[in-house]
Amino acid sequence: MAEAIVVQNEKKKLEGKVVIITGGASGIGEATARLFANHNPSMIVIADIQDQKGQAVATAIGSQICSYIHCDVSDELQVKSMVDSTVKSYGRLDIMFSNAGIVNGCHQTILDIDLADYDRLMDINTRGMLACVKHAANAMVDGGVKGSIVCTASTAATSALDGYLDYTISKHAVLGLMRSASQQLGKYGIRVNSVSPSAVGTSMPCKTYGTDAEGIEKMFMKSTVLGGAGLVLKVNHVAAAALFLASDDSAFITGHNLMVDGGSLLG
Repeated sequence: MAEAIVVQNEKKKLEGKVVIITGGASGIGEATARLFANHNPSMIVIADIQDQKGQAVATAIGSQICSYIHCDVSDELQVKSMVDSTVKSYGRLDIMFSNAGIVNGCHQTILDIDLADYDRLMDINTRGMLACVKHAANAMVDGGVKGSIVCTASTAATSALDGYLDYTISKHAVLGLMRSASQQLGKYGIRVNSVSPSAVGTSMPCKTYGTDAEGIEKMFMKSTVLGGAGLVLKVNHVAAAALFLASDDSAFITGHNLMVDGGSLLG
């Protein structure tokens, strides 16, 4: 009987909640949308610029609980429209998983960084993140919703990479945004946290490093303390962390950066 109760409660972590997931057409965002769908949300809105993939994910999850909207987060008007249409269609916004982000494919350092590439990346990773948090927070405040905002950061937000300088700067900025927003929105009962994975075998790092998912896993598992036991980071691990921060399981947690890195930064 106890086990049945646990399973029943487990399926209701997001019961009745309206959720937006940016970057939800693939990778971490897709895995999170699929996991969230198992927890009885009222609606999950997947936002992305990959229209075909986004529509396919929404269809696979089921139109009764998942829809897709095109949104380029670097355009604030599109972000505002995404949030406004969600509230208009579904009555409220409870959870924003601001996950969209990119990595420039070049190994930039302080000596050779291309500022045009930097501007493009910052438009998405930092400005886009800020726009999502801003408009989600406004919708929650206006609707009297004690919601949850979760930002995707990175282990690069608390360490330095040998290259990829622009990405490192952008993820450090995400932590500053999260911490400031959590302090300012606490009086409304809105929680703001971030999840920081190490490299996971999605299409973006695979393209960056010129390998496949298995190659990414092998490349980075040796830098984690769990790698010695043969454990590797999967998108589902990040999705589970996002679920924890989005749900009432973390009801008194805000301003927190949850590392999902297998202890890679312990040394």
